[in-house]
Amino acid sequence: MAGAPPDTPTGQWAGLRAILAIASNKGGVGKTTLATNLAIYLRALQEEQPVCVIGLDDQGVLDRMFSLRAAEVGDGNLKHGWAERSFDRVIRLGQYGVHYVPPPPDVALLKARAEDPKTLRRILARTEWSGIFLIDTKADLEALTRNAVHAADRVLVPVADWASLEEAAKIFRMLERDRLPIQRARVVFTLVDRRSRVDGGQPLYDAIQAEVARRDWPRYQTFISRSPRVETLNSASARPLSILHHARGTAVHGELRDLADEILRDLAAGEAGPPEAQDVLWGRSSGGRDGTRDVRGVLRRG
Repeated sequence: MAGAPPDTPTGQWAGLRAILAIASNKGGVGKTTLATNLAIYLRALQEEQPVCVIGLDDQGVLDRMFSLRAAEVGDGNLKHGWAERSFDRVIRLGQYGVHYVPPPPDVALLKARAEDPKTLRRILARTEWSGIFLIDTKADLEALTRNAVHAADRVLVPVADWASLEEAAKIFRMLERDRLPIQRARVVFTLVDRRSRVDGGQPLYDAIQAEVARRDWPRYQTFISRSPRVETLNSASARPLSILHHARGTAVHGELRDLADEILRDLAAGEAGPPEAQDVLWGRSSGGRDGTRDVRGVLRRG
């Protein structure tokens, strides 16, 4: 790309781009928690890696979690970036070194401008940003979500129970209907509680895993457990708190780290970005730097 927003690392990262979308027609599956915290872990695993979160809703979670200052006159948001056909002006540096696009007060007008499902992909192509975009969608399959699915290199589909599994089927049908490869999607099991059982005593997680395998849906191997402590991080104060920094004693901390690592390996296998960028992606430089040690150091420092 030709350039990068202010506060964005350039140079060796120029040209490396990947777009992740998190989509589910079912609410309550941990979608936004996954999107925001996955961005933080991806950033921590590779300190040089720019990560930008885009929320296609009007709930204001991104502002509450990542904002470093109050909005000022002239600041733009997602709606302005959409109208300008580039997010360059509205990308803002946030907490934890994660960039984000502030959400609009409402998305009604935005939906009207998103009838063409390829609009977001074209906007991202015009945005001078080298790094990972992570798109959080609303719990629907309307125009904005369809735009996110068309734009993404990987669509993460959270599945927490049977109801969300049936809703996940709609994402895969959308891909088939729009002639997009189903390999673009990956099921992510969320809110897993191994104590939950179905009739007959089989663990619910095992039953859902078996059904996903029967339907031959691609999936990530790492799952995210249900955690009362993590739920408290999202609800105990006005600002949602990072799992990386405030829940390091939980299973979810290690699971998110492993999921972020699995996603990076998946993107590398899919050759996201130019070949020379893959060495940077995995912490391999001319000095032989070890990416695993870097990850441990960053996570220890929090």
